[in-house]
Amino acid sequence: MKKAILYLFILSLLFNIFQYMNSTKILKTQEKELESAKTRIGKVRDSLNILREEKNDSDFFSLDYDDDAQEYFSQYDVTQVAAKVKEDLVTLNDDKTGNRLIPYEAIDGNKFFINKIKILNHRWIIADFYSGSVRGQILLKYFYNTDKPTDFERIDTILFSNTVQ
Repeated sequence: MKKAILYLFILSLLFNIFQYMNSTKILKTQEKELESAKTRIGKVRDSLNILREEKNDSDFFSLDYDDDAQEYFSQYDVTQVAAKVKEDLVTLNDDKTGNRLIPYEAIDGNKFFINKIKILNHRWIIADFYSGSVRGQILLKYFYNTDKPTDFERIDTILFSNTVQ
């Protein structure tokens, strides 16, 4: 009987040693994973901070974040002003010859249309335009009117040469 108890004691001791070693190994693995996760989180936070700074820099030239331009429209809701200006500009795409603000003739039967618009401040707009595979950018001056369509004046355009066949 004493031998059986001795064998059980030795077996339980070995089992406890095995459990201790296994738990220690698992703990070390989890600590490594935790450190790796902390490192990745740090890199993601750094990337987010960089992207936030870049966005803030690009938003500097935007009606939404330009206090002086917003003060110019102080008697109006700036979001409604921006929506009306964009709508008036996109409405010019409905012309049968394409948008009249773009000084280029249709290429291969494709008229030029304005598709992306960014209102820079209370006076200027930059927009992207395209005609099939040809695209460019246009800089516009605008004058907001509450009771009639917005007046637009072309300042300059760029037609990207790598898009012209």
